[in-house]
Amino acid sequence: MTSSAFPAARMPVAVIGAGAIGRMHLERMLAHPDIAPAAVADPGEGVRAYAERIGVPWFADYRDMLERTPLGAAIVATPNHTHADVGLACIARKLPVLMEKPVTDTVAQGRTLCDAAEAAGVPLMVGHQRRHNPILRSARQLIADGAVGKPVSVTAMATWLKPDTYFEPLWRRQAGGGPVLINLIHDIDLLRFLIGEIESVQAMTSNAVRGYEVEDTAGVLMRFACGAVAVLAVSDATVAPWNWDLAAGEAAHYAQLDVNSHHISGTEGSLTLPRLEVWRYAGRSGWHEPLTQTRTPVHRADPYVEQMRHLRAVAEGRETPVCSGLDGLRTLEAALAVHEAARLQRTVVL
Repeated sequence: MTSSAFPAARMPVAVIGAGAIGRMHLERMLAHPDIAPAAVADPGEGVRAYAERIGVPWFADYRDMLERTPLGAAIVATPNHTHADVGLACIARKLPVLMEKPVTDTVAQGRTLCDAAEAAGVPLMVGHQRRHNPILRSARQLIADGAVGKPVSVTAMATWLKPDTYFEPLWRRQAGGGPVLINLIHDIDLLRFLIGEIESVQAMTSNAVRGYEVEDTAGVLMRFACGAVAVLAVSDATVAPWNWDLAAGEAAHYAQLDVNSHHISGTEGSLTLPRLEVWRYAGRSGWHEPLTQTRTPVHRADPYVEQMRHLRAVAEGRETPVCSGLDGLRTLEAALAVHEAARLQRTVVL
């Protein structure tokens, strides 16, 4: 069941999938001014008790929940390979969907899901939450205002250490469960949001540290339609602070560190993230001249909370998606191209 307008009260939203990210959404929704958790669907062990503890109706089967619960939207946080089926079930009921990244498991499934949403006139959003971070919004505006001129090169790092316990679930040791599709996909989306579309990808991956089937490290080279080139390094097997999660302070369960993880260089200046430092020449230009630095401080805000506000606004037709299904599909295509380029040892053109 669906309802199209909730003008005064908090809009009821279902969460399908109650793993770590699903519970994160539910716990933020409990105190959110715009939306409220209407139900949670997940047959997993302990989920019913968890739902009872937070006072949210529980269903083992999401299809049963969709039939019996009045909803304004749904957040899908199930395993990646189920995204297409769950999303199509929501769209068939005219229910706006916020799909956790990646939008689907494959590009073909993503196209099917996007086509279905378009045909039904139902909003499909993808949960690349960094787009809602005020740091990234400020960076996008600085670039649009010409702070760096024409973007030329980007250096991005996503390096940290995942503990051994992280790999206890089998899927995290198998192909597709590694840092390229779990973590680097966020950095790819970040760069698409700031720099534009990606034209081609080259890559190398390695599993030399743990020896699992899945990669633990990758080096990626990307060329953008504007001509800029990006070098990205990702590893979940190294002791290092240089990654967005530790640097940007988006989540309280990470200790925020005063470092940069992304460097964007252009014809008129350079920009660091997340510190938002702009480096430019004050007078004459050239490598012998002194550079000046300015920094733009922004207020911290939880991007997941803003994403939920945006979900209601999109569901009610007041805003267009910050990250649409098609946008998320393009990010997925680029992330999958990393694995393809590494496997083929050649450039993959998107």
